[in-house]
Amino acid sequence: MVSKAENNFIRFNFFTIVITFLLILAGGVVRSTGSGMGCPDWPKCFDSYVPPTNSAQLPPNYQHKYIEGRIKKNERFAGFLEKIGKQELADQIRNDKSVLEPEVFNATKTWTEYVNRLIGALTGILLIILAVKSYHYIKIAPRIFWLSVINLGITIYQGWLGSIVVTTNLTQWVVTIHMLLAVVIVSILIYTYFYSKHLNKEANVIMAKLPWLKWFLVISLILSFIQIILGTEVREAIDVVAKQLNFINRDSWVEKTGKIFFDHRNLSIFVVVINVILYKMIKDRFNGKAEPLIVCNWMLGILIVQILSGIILTYLGLPPVTQMIHILFAVLLFGMQFYLYLLVNRTKTYKPQLN
Repeated sequence: MVSKAENNFIRFNFFTIVITFLLILAGGVVRSTGSGMGCPDWPKCFDSYVPPTNSAQLPPNYQHKYIEGRIKKNERFAGFLEKIGKQELADQIRNDKSVLEPEVFNATKTWTEYVNRLIGALTGILLIILAVKSYHYIKIAPRIFWLSVINLGITIYQGWLGSIVVTTNLTQWVVTIHMLLAVVIVSILIYTYFYSKHLNKEANVIMAKLPWLKWFLVISLILSFIQIILGTEVREAIDVVAKQLNFINRDSWVEKTGKIFFDHRNLSIFVVVINVILYKMIKDRFNGKAEPLIVCNWMLGILIVQILSGIILTYLGLPPVTQMIHILFAVLLFGMQFYLYLLVNRTKTYKPQLN
């Protein structure tokens, strides 16, 4: 019997997952529209909790003020990197001249980044509430409580890292870590949702053997995670190329990114092959109403959208809307694969009793 508190936690956990994916979509909008520096300070935006809508509302001498603040914060960050033995990264932060370049005010980009921050703040509040609600499981399923608390801690760190993304003027490796932490947060949310949902249910039993299926799921997760990393690095390489070309000749940006793009494209072939094999394996082992097959059907649909968006990005000059879809569906695919792995891992193979 599932208690009211447990049902409430399950629903709230699912809602938090949805909002977190919305935040990832908002981040994709920011990246695809080049709005990452729309707010040159953090956590406020142009020294205000409500951003300006025109240049007349800007604080006096704002460009010089924010550059000075950015330099000071970067020096503290570089000092932290030195203490943990990352001297090369610290030198990279100190020697990055792009932080000295003033940002030109653009109201659209400012509000795009501001909405992203609002959704981020909402996600943080939801994770705080979720951590409080998870205390119900402290005795009956302590891992739900502790993972919820850990996830809240990661989210706080993610918020701090967001400020570093701004002060370092979107330094590439910082942006990559920022993206990967978002994947970690989503994964923990999916796990606590799955575990709480199935806590009081009997494990499914099927006739087929599962070891090979589990291994293919692990491989698919690893490949998708690597793809997210490579995709983020491709996006960063495109930013560099765009600046070098003064944001013209958009159709040539992809081919000028070099090896990283071809690695990303070639690995996508393996991702497709592995997921097609997975679909066949799931279909052979589960009937039409089984949750693993339902999830796998969704996963296949997401994969198709991901393939099509990748083709459009490559051959049609990186349309911003397609960039958002590509980023979001990459994480959605990983999330579905992870949930499918949890379902399959919980399933047992029927073993007849010997008399």
